[in-house]
Amino acid sequence: MTGNLIAIDWGTTNRRVYLLDAAGQVCRTERNGMGLLAVPAGGFAEEVAAIRARFGDWPVILAGMVGSARGWINVPYLDCPAGIADLGAALHWLDDGRTAIVPGLADPAGDVMRGEEVQVLGAVAGGLVPDTALLCQPGTHCKWARVADGRLTTFATAMTGEVFALLKAHSLLADFLGGDVTDDAAFREGVRDGLSGRLTTLLFRVRAAALLGRRPIEQSAAYASGLLIGHDVGGEDLADGQVVHLLADPQLGALYASAIRLAGGTPIIIDSHAAFVAGVTHIWKASQP
Repeated sequence: MTGNLIAIDWGTTNRRVYLLDAAGQVCRTERNGMGLLAVPAGGFAEEVAAIRARFGDWPVILAGMVGSARGWINVPYLDCPAGIADLGAALHWLDDGRTAIVPGLADPAGDVMRGEEVQVLGAVAGGLVPDTALLCQPGTHCKWARVADGRLTTFATAMTGEVFALLKAHSLLADFLGGDVTDDAAFREGVRDGLSGRLTTLLFRVRAAALLGRRPIEQSAAYASGLLIGHDVGGEDLADGQVVHLLADPQLGALYASAIRLAGGTPIIIDSHAAFVAGVTHIWKASQP
C-alpha cells in the first residue's frame, strides 16, 4: 500500500472511519451515528466527499451495510469459502477509480454477512487468530464463523441481540427488563438454563418468577439476557475446552466469554478494531495490480 487510505466500517446505525498510513497503522479515527439509516436517499457520495474533506483526499475502501440493498450500492455477495484475495479481487469500484466497496459473503446454508467478513479474515491475516479457528462476533446479529487454512468456510447468524431488544421494548416482559445486565449470578443462571433448551418456555417464566417472588425483578434482565446468550452459545455444541475467538467490545465480550466457559469452551477476546484494520489493509493490498 502506497500513501494513506481511508477505511470506513459503515453499518446500519453507526459508522467508524479510519485513516491509515502506508504501513497500515491508524493515524486517526472517527465514530458517529451516521449509519446508513441516517443518510438521506442519494446522500452517500456527499458523505464520502465530506469525509475526504476532513481526513484528506485519499483512496477510500468501504465495508458493511453500505454495500447492501439499503445502502449506497447493492454489491453482490461472494460465496463461501472465501479469503482475503477473493475479497480484494471482487471489490466494487466506483466510477472515480479511487473508491471501492467490499462485497459481503453468503453461506451455502442461506446466511449472509456484510462487514463481519473483514474482521474475521483480518483477524487471520493480522495473526490475531490461527488460520483454522472458530470465531464469534456478538452483537445485534451474532455471527459464528469458521475459518480453515485462512479462508472463511461457513458461518451462522443468531438474532440474539435483536430478540433481547424486542423483548425489552415490545413484549409481555418489557416492564420486567429494566435492570442492568452484568456477569452476575442471575446472568449465569440464565446461561445454564439457556444451554438446556426450551427457550420460549423459560422466557415466559421470567415474568412469572418476578410475580411469584422467586427472583427479584431487578435481576430479570440479567437472567433473560443469560437465557438468550446461553441458547445462542449452546447452538454451537462446543467440545470440551474448544477455543472460541471473540471479536467483541469489552462488555458484550465478557458476557459471551462467561457463557462460553459455562458451556465448556475456552474464550479468547480479540480486538475487533485491530481485526478490521488488518482486514481492510490486506484486502486493499490484494486489490492492487
